Amino acid sequence: MTFIPEADSGSAERDEWSYSPAFGVGPLRFGMTVEAVVEAAEELGQAKVSECPRHHAVFSPTWKVDVHRRGAAPSQAAVTAYVSQAVGLYCIAADAVQGPQVTYDGLPLVGREMSKLEGDAISYAEARDVHLRYTPEGYAGPDDPGVVMRGQLVGRAVRSRPLFMVTRDGAHTEWDSMPSEEYFHGQPAT
Repeated sequence: MTFIPEADSGSAERDEWSYSPAFGVGPLRFGMTVEAVVEAAEELGQAKVSECPRHHAVFSPTWKVDVHRRGAAPSQAAVTAYVSQAVGLYCIAADAVQGPQVTYDGLPLVGREMSKLEGDAISYAEARDVHLRYTPEGYAGPDDPGVVMRGQLVGRAVRSRPLFMVTRDGAHTEWDSMPSEEYFHGQPAT
């Protein structure tokens, strides 16, 4: 059986970035310093660095690097990178609208309608005789601990905003490592 992803209206012209588990996404490499992330992000656009509130004492101080597309009208950051003082870059979030397209072995992950992504993830898993993972919110994605699928409300649709991660200081899993800012980023109201 061959896996062919379904066309999705959310996959407008985007830069294409590669994902390497435990290594990085596009020009961003896990473990980078804030300065290195800002320099690498120049490929996409302009970076803005801010400090993240420290919600849990177990985590070292963390910075958020929002990367906005060069020349684009003011909008959401295309990519948000989270950098811990202890481990460096540990989380890269691709915005559902502005972000680059990142694929997982041919499965497009960014900006997809969540129901279409689920159907493609199931077809992908069946074609390759592998598993898929569901988040506690019910979002389907690859069975890779370094990919945490999140939903982002875009108009009336919920589109995919994947997080590419490694475990940060004081956490046991990537899910435990998720930045507090990402828990409710663009989530539909309940």
